[in-house]
Amino acid sequence: MRAVVTRVRSASVEIDGQISGSIGAGLLVLLGVHQDDTEAEAAKIADRICGLRIFEDENGKMNVNPKDAGAELLIISQFTLFADCKSRRPGFSKAARPDTAIPLYESVISHCRANGFRVDTGVFAADMQVASVNDGPVTIILDTKEL
Repeated sequence: MRAVVTRVRSASVEIDGQISGSIGAGLLVLLGVHQDDTEAEAAKIADRICGLRIFEDENGKMNVNPKDAGAELLIISQFTLFADCKSRRPGFSKAARPDTAIPLYESVISHCRANGFRVDTGVFAADMQVASVNDGPVTIILDTKEL
């Protein structure tokens, strides 16, 4: 799995002119599922998202995890994180098919909620417009193959 995690002051996702999810201060997570991913990767990436110490402490150092910072999460599926860009037209054959990706995406959400986070989401495979007010900016790329 891959996740692009951005610390935000606020973020929202809109589908067909309606807000599907929105958060205040927290993390916007764009989540891609690889065709070979399993529940183990879902648990691993959720654990890392929930534990990333990327919020500032009283000394201005990134040393506080999302829970202690009172962060909310907005998690949005994004198969394009596994784009193959060897040619000018990206291919997406490494991204998991919906029958695999949806349960794993939902598993990451469940893991984060089980850790006490308020989690809003987009809608899998929908055409979404995502807005965010980035904080810092701080953006981290996670890949379970490197964790």
